[in-house]
Formats: sequence, structure tokens, C-alpha cells
Amino acid sequence: MRAGAVAWFPVVGAVLGSVLGALWWGLGRLLPPLVAGALVLLADLAVTGLLHVDGLIDAADGLLPHLEVTRRLQVMAEPQAGAFGVATAVALLGLRLAALGSALPGSAFSGAILLGSIWMGSRSIMGLAVTHLRNVRDNGMASLLQGGSSVPSLLGLVVAAGALASWHLPEGPAVLGAEVAGAGAVYWLAHRRLGGYTGDVLGAAGLVGETVALVVAAAKW
Repeated sequence: MRAGAVAWFPVVGAVLGSVLGALWWGLGRLLPPLVAGALVLLADLAVTGLLHVDGLIDAADGLLPHLEVTRRLQVMAEPQAGAFGVATAVALLGLRLAALGSALPGSAFSGAILLGSIWMGSRSIMGLAVTHLRNVRDNGMASLLQGGSSVPSLLGLVVAAGALASWHLPEGPAVLGAEVAGAGAVYWLAHRRLGGYTGDVLGAAGLVGETVALVVAAAKW
């Protein structure tokens, strides 16, 4: 992995989310909404290799307890999962399942636009974090991404905003705003407690942002 890979973050997110969105609609024609949502959730976890969930668990174990900065980084590097990480992962995955299972998209196109835009937004925010925030580790996967341009990520957010606006108004812009706020809260906490971000923080912020966006999209407007 290298710095140029950041430019592809929004594209990867858009493709993955669009496929999941179409799958969501297709499964919903055969199965109850909750079962369809659960299968989409499992498909996302399988395709991403649980990479972001692993980051979420490590980030929660390091950021949420009262620890010194050096100890936080040590905890996040340990392979064991602690109570903070497990509880956070269970709660977040439960919220994602509830949001996906609460209602089905009206068409494959609608599902692809919604999830494609949300997943594109989360990867775009990750790209902006890599290019603008401080990486507190000298090694690790995140360190290999530094040095890229922020333009593709900014364009990704613009495209996601336009797509969500075409999906529904005023819900679409609210969904993206919620996603930015959710991911931003994770980066803010990491800045306060670590002085920057790590690869685990990137994954955690992506999942939190997507989950908040899904919850807002499922709201009864």
C-alpha cells in the first residue's frame, strides 16, 4: 500500500456500497427486512475482512479508558480485545443491523445510491484524515498512506453529497452531515487522547460515520 492508494478510497467505497445496496434490495424481495439487513451486514464484514471492526475494537480499547498516551498506543497494538472494544463493536453492529433491517429500499438503484454514497463518504473522510491529520505511529499501514493528495477525497464528498441529494431531500444532506459528524467525533477524541490518528482510528471513524448515517437514513422523516 502507498500514498497513491488514498486517491482510490472514494471509488472503492462507492463500488462496495453500491453492490451492497443492490444486494440489500434483492434480498429484501425474498426475505423479511431484518434477515435481508443481517445478510448485507455479513456481506460487508466478509468483503472488508473485518478490518474496520478490528480497528473499532482496538480504538475503543485505547481511547475510552483512562490511560496515559503511551499505554493507549500499547493497548491498541495488543491482539487481545478488551471490554470497551467488545461492547462498542456489539453496540455499533447492532445499530447497523437495526438500521438496515428497519426498512428496504424501493429499488435496486435507490439502495445502490444510498449505501454507495454513505460508503463513499466514509472512505473520503478517511482520505482527508490521512492527508490532513497527524499520524502518531511511525510504522503500520496508515504510515504507508501519507503524502497523497486530498483532492480525490474532497471530490468524493462532493459526489456523495450530490448523490444523496438526488436520493431524497432533505434527508440526503442530513445523512451526509451525520456521517461527517460521527466520523469527526472519533477523530476529535483521538486528537484529544493521542494527538492524532492511527490505522485503528481510521477504521473506527469509518464505521461510526457509516452507522450514524444509516440511523439517520432510517429515521421517519
